[in-house]
Amino acid sequence: MDLYLKGKTAIVTGASQGIGRAITQELATEGVKVLAVARNEDLLNSLKEEVIAAGGVEPILLVQDFVAPDAPEKIATAALSSLGQVDILINNAGRSRPLDVVGPDDEWSAAMTLDFDRHRQLTQQLLPHMIERKQGAILNISSSYELREVNASAVVKAAGVVWAKQLAAQLGKHGIRVNSLQPGLIDTNNIRRFFPGEERSKFVAQAIPLGDFGEPQDMANMAVFLVSPRARYITGTVATVDGGLRHHPF
Repeated sequence: MDLYLKGKTAIVTGASQGIGRAITQELATEGVKVLAVARNEDLLNSLKEEVIAAGGVEPILLVQDFVAPDAPEKIATAALSSLGQVDILINNAGRSRPLDVVGPDDEWSAAMTLDFDRHRQLTQQLLPHMIERKQGAILNISSSYELREVNASAVVKAAGVVWAKQLAAQLGKHGIRVNSLQPGLIDTNNIRRFFPGEERSKFVAQAIPLGDFGEPQDMANMAVFLVSPRARYITGTVATVDGGLRHHPF
């Protein structure tokens, strides 16, 4: 199926590994020029090599610490300078942050900065540009909010879902769509550390009808569809890629 993405432009944060890397690769395969943003230059360079080897559009790399106070402005400026216009924004950067029931304030603050504030600020940097052009697709990579233990990242990303729904309601008249994509357990470094040894297979047998963790490519497939013109009538929604995992008994 042609997703009508050839010639489009995009920003992907947290692009060097995991879900962000897979989304960047899939967008490039579909003909999208991507500004790939991450801290790790070596991983970004290897991403670029993989995209080129696969015949995708060569991404533009930006080595940037996303939590730096000036990161949103720097990313937006680099994108508009190098891409000319921004059609798609993938707010992906983040990391799981499990805490005790009485968690330290600095960890909660760090989660808010990484998982919400910087995404909000970057989006706000780009919204005037999108409004002027009367088009844009914004996708927030969320988190499960049915966890059975406190996780600051999940709490903050749930706030991002509410924010995305509010934006969708206000920006539709400008031709801008805003959606969220909620992963289940995706086989990334961020998740593997919580399921050592036999814990993974035990949990899968108990809770995931499709029989295993998902792959980053599973998220990328849905993400790229949601930001494509094929999804022109989808906004303000939360799509789920979780293999049937709905209630999380952990």
